[in-house]
Amino acid sequence: MKRTLITSLCFALAMAVTVLSQIGPAQAAKKSEFKVCWSIYVGWMPWGYLQDSGIMKKWADKYGIKVDIVQINDYVESINQYTAGAYDGCSMTNMDGLSIPAGGGIDTTALIVGDYSNGNDGIVLKDKKTLADIKGQKVNLVELSVSHYLLARALDSVGLSEKDVTVVNTSDADMVAAYATPDVTSVVTWNPLLSQIAGEVNSTQVFDSAAIPGEIIDIMMVNTQTLADNPDFGKALVGAWYELMGIMSSDTPEGIAARTAMAKASGTDLAGYDAQLATTKMFYKPAESVEFVTSAGLPKTMKFVAEFLFSKGILGEGAPNAGFVGVSFPSGEIYGDKSNVKLRFDTTYMQMAANGKL
Repeated sequence: MKRTLITSLCFALAMAVTVLSQIGPAQAAKKSEFKVCWSIYVGWMPWGYLQDSGIMKKWADKYGIKVDIVQINDYVESINQYTAGAYDGCSMTNMDGLSIPAGGGIDTTALIVGDYSNGNDGIVLKDKKTLADIKGQKVNLVELSVSHYLLARALDSVGLSEKDVTVVNTSDADMVAAYATPDVTSVVTWNPLLSQIAGEVNSTQVFDSAAIPGEIIDIMMVNTQTLADNPDFGKALVGAWYELMGIMSSDTPEGIAARTAMAKASGTDLAGYDAQLATTKMFYKPAESVEFVTSAGLPKTMKFVAEFLFSKGILGEGAPNAGFVGVSFPSGEIYGDKSNVKLRFDTTYMQMAANGKL
């Protein structure tokens, strides 16, 4: 399951209210046991390995806490459960973080900015060679997903808009089979589906996420109040993450073993996983994450994202404009409503890791 937006935010919020009434909020002051969740995607496979390898336990023990890392097979469901308070943190994209928890009123912090898609998402045309040839075509994609966002950004780059094409909502599970039919001539999808479809006869990949670097971002989001009340939770997660980043980025036996385990868990082999990593800009060092989050480009990216979400009517119930939900950045800059800041990019803990202070 890739990073896809929920198709009905109202449903998610209704579920959130129901679950919250049963289990209470995740941000209930100081505590010693925490849960975070994740789903299958190249940049999030390290979370499963952190749990299985004992690295997470080592860092949790250091701070006298317990952290369980739980895999959830349905990506949207994982975000819904985080939003409802069942988990203290969850892996998700910047877009989904803004639309679901933040848009639903859950104050959320981007604790670990792990990577961005740098070619993992793309557009493929059948029997055509340029992006401009997409005009007038039916475009198969997972609606209201990062694929939908990628299409919008691609169309804009050649002076087109969504009214120039017809979007056909297609499950990721059906994408390869759909492309094999004569009627499907244009798709937007992600790896490993992207490379498989692009490799078909008479197929041309005409646009990919490398053309919009830094816009589709993969993050471990955590509940802001939980983090404020329990800084050791943030320290343990960040410390464990960057220890593993150091391991998996190397070609030592330990690094190869780690990536092999992640590959197997994601249904591929080492070569396949390394190929996916090649089109993912991983921030293996905390200083790289800090540099990215403090860059001038991030506020611009979040503005693009907010405008896309608002145009689709999924930026919180009754949102009057794209800036309905405020997004704060380390510089103190805020995009959107300063009185409704619900998504926060904070480098505090990543900077601690960069300074060797964990």
